[in-house]
Amino acid sequence: MAIAKLAGGRQFQVEGNTSLLDAATSSGLRLPYSCRTGRCSTCKAKVLNGSTLPLFDETGLTSEERNEGWILTCARSAESDVELDIEDLGNIPIPAPKTLPCRISLLERLATDVIKVVLRLPPTAKFEFIPGQYVDVIGPGGIRRSYSLANSSFAEKTLELHIREVDGGAMSQYWFKQAKIDDLLRLNGPLGTFWLRDTTNIDIFFLATGTGIAPVKSMLEFIAHLPTEKKPSSVTVLWGGRKPDDFYLDVSRIAGGHNYIPVQSRAHEGLAGKQGYVQHVMLDLVSDWKNVAVYACGSDAMIHSAKKTLTEAGLPARQFYSDAFVCSARN
Repeated sequence: MAIAKLAGGRQFQVEGNTSLLDAATSSGLRLPYSCRTGRCSTCKAKVLNGSTLPLFDETGLTSEERNEGWILTCARSAESDVELDIEDLGNIPIPAPKTLPCRISLLERLATDVIKVVLRLPPTAKFEFIPGQYVDVIGPGGIRRSYSLANSSFAEKTLELHIREVDGGAMSQYWFKQAKIDDLLRLNGPLGTFWLRDTTNIDIFFLATGTGIAPVKSMLEFIAHLPTEKKPSSVTVLWGGRKPDDFYLDVSRIAGGHNYIPVQSRAHEGLAGKQGYVQHVMLDLVSDWKNVAVYACGSDAMIHSAKKTLTEAGLPARQFYSDAFVCSARN
């Protein structure tokens, strides 16, 4: 049995081939995570002392990060006592995941390749989540895929998902060609640690690509209901897409008191906003990085590029939060 020690001094036991992430959870400590498959890098930590054992491929790490001693806690166990440069999430009350039945209440095409799905849970269901989290939907044949929640409240016993069609995706085949109102499915959640941290007097920037706007919508709605003393100083949403059809949602109409800038990677007439990539557009909007927090959601490529670009410009690495959509989890 090995002991893993975190940057803040808290520690936990790691038995056998249990992942560091699972061992921390079993000990009552919460580490950041998202995909749990070694692909998104949300659970990245640096090994300061000791050695770890790989459980499966860490495709979410670059070769440079590997050489610098970074690991993914979902994909590594402890080979000896280890010291990790990662903080736990503190005493935030995180709802425990549960598996519940649900039925399709609404299917609405938002774009040629994006569908809005509303799932309703039983009237007696008790389900809590933090805006920004996701759920796993378990479909026909036991196919399981992850989708971010686009609503911020469970008051109506429904959950809103934005789902993009993926060529050859098994679950995409179901959503876009077979799904019907009242189909019975199951879901497991809430999952993930992508949510707002401190908001008081902070300049918040949301960076999104594709359906990564879904959890941003959830968090914007949450911000709209914060008491005055907890409001951020400013909120800016940068949503990136390649073509006009990618901007399937009118973000300017979502509550939250934010500034919305659509960002096209390719020039198209008739769409206001900026051209380029969301992280590069953000560089022109910030002069002082100390009071900035960035929440990025969407493609893994965008998130890796955004973190590198923004931290090199002066953003403290611990003020960058992300949830990367990886194909195996988001089809």
